Amino acid sequence: MSDNIPFEIQIEIMKKLPIKSLIQFRSVSKSWKSLIDSSDFIAHYRTHMQHLLASYTVAGSFDRQYVSFVDDDTFPHQTVSFHLHSFINNLNYTSIVNITHGLICLYWCYRKGCENNIIYERDMAVIWNPTIRKAVVVIVPNVSCDMYDTVFGFGVCRETNDPKIVKITCLEKYRWRFDRERSSIPWQVEVFTLSTGAWRRVCNNLPRKSIRFSCDSEVVDGVLYWLADYVDPGDRICNLIMSFDLTTEEFREVKLPESLTHPDKMLLVSKRRECLIVLGFDEGELERDFCDVWMMEDGISKSFTKLCSVNGEMYPLACIHGFRKSGEPVFQVSEGDECGEVFVYEPYSKHFDKLGINVRMRACIVSPYIETLLLLDKPDLTVYYENQIFKYRDDLFQELNLAPVDQ
Repeated sequence: MSDNIPFEIQIEIMKKLPIKSLIQFRSVSKSWKSLIDSSDFIAHYRTHMQHLLASYTVAGSFDRQYVSFVDDDTFPHQTVSFHLHSFINNLNYTSIVNITHGLICLYWCYRKGCENNIIYERDMAVIWNPTIRKAVVVIVPNVSCDMYDTVFGFGVCRETNDPKIVKITCLEKYRWRFDRERSSIPWQVEVFTLSTGAWRRVCNNLPRKSIRFSCDSEVVDGVLYWLADYVDPGDRICNLIMSFDLTTEEFREVKLPESLTHPDKMLLVSKRRECLIVLGFDEGELERDFCDVWMMEDGISKSFTKLCSVNGEMYPLACIHGFRKSGEPVFQVSEGDECGEVFVYEPYSKHFDKLGINVRMRACIVSPYIETLLLLDKPDLTVYYENQIFKYRDDLFQELNLAPVDQ
C-alpha cells in the first residue's frame, strides 16, 4: 500500500483481506504488525466466506480428520486444505466440545503409565485456531470419574470477544435417576476465561435441583445451550434445554415444544445461521425414517417453529450433523453397525448430494466455520495451569503433580 493512503483507509482495506495475506503483511512494517496484532483488530476481523467444517473419524480407524467445504454455489466440490497442528495431530481419542468464532475446542485426557503399574492422568482442553495454526492448552481441574459426571461447553463472549470454557459437575446418570434425595444434589459450575488464564466458580442459579445435563451442547450468539432432562412432580423424566449466557454467566430454562419433552424422544442440537436447531428422533429406532427439525426463534419467549421433517425413506438416517447456510441438513446414513456415509439433503427437490466421506458411526461433527484471528496475540502452545502460564514441552505434564488413577 502506498504511504499516500491514509492509515484509516489502510485499516479498512486490511479488514477485507484474507488471513493468509494479513499474516504475511505482519512482516512488512512495524505499524502493520502492531495494527494486525491489536486486540481491537483481532476482535472485529471477520471473513465473509462461509465454510462448512467436517470433523470425523474414518471408518475402520480411530484417526480424526478435518475437511473444510466452501459453502457457496460450488458446494461440495471446493474444499480448503486443513493442516493439523503438530501437537493436536499427536493427541489420541480427542472429543470436540464446540466449534465457534473460528476456534475448535477439544477435550483430551493425558495418561501416562509409571512404576508399579500406577497410571497418572491430566484432563485438559485445547483451544485451536486452525487458520493461523495456533493452539493453547488449558489444564482442567477436579474432574471426577466416580459418582459425578462432568460436562463442558465452549463459546466466545459477545461483549468482550473472550473465549470461555464452562465446566459443570453433576451427579452421574444412574445415581441421578434413582437417588431419592435429588433436591440436595451438589452442583459446581466453573468458568475458564482466556484473558485471565484462570478458572473460577460462578453462582449456580439453576432453576431446578433435579436437572441433569447431557454432553450435547451448541453455542449461538454468545449463549451456550445444553440438552438436559429433569424429574417432574409426577416423577417422570422430561426433556428440556438449559442456556448459559457467556456475558451474564446466568442459567435459564428453555422450554421445548410438548412433542419434544417426552422421554422416549431422542434429541440433538445443532445450529443454522446462528439459530438454535433441535432435532427430534423417536428413541430406539435403529433405522430412522424421518427427523423433525425445530428452530428456536429470537425473542424473550424463545418459541420454537417446526421447519420440516427430513424424509429418510431412501436412506436410513443415522444422525443429522449440521446445516448449510442455505438451510440444507447434512446427515449421516446408516451402512451397518460401524460406518455410514455423509449426505446433504435438499428438502424441496428431495435431492441427495454425497460429500464423499465414509465415517465411523456417530463419529462426525459438521459445523459452520468462519475464519478469524482469535489467538493471534497468544504464544503458540501456551499452557494454563493453576493461574500459572507455561510453554508446552514434551515432559511438562510429568512435572505438574499428576494425580494417580485407581486401577
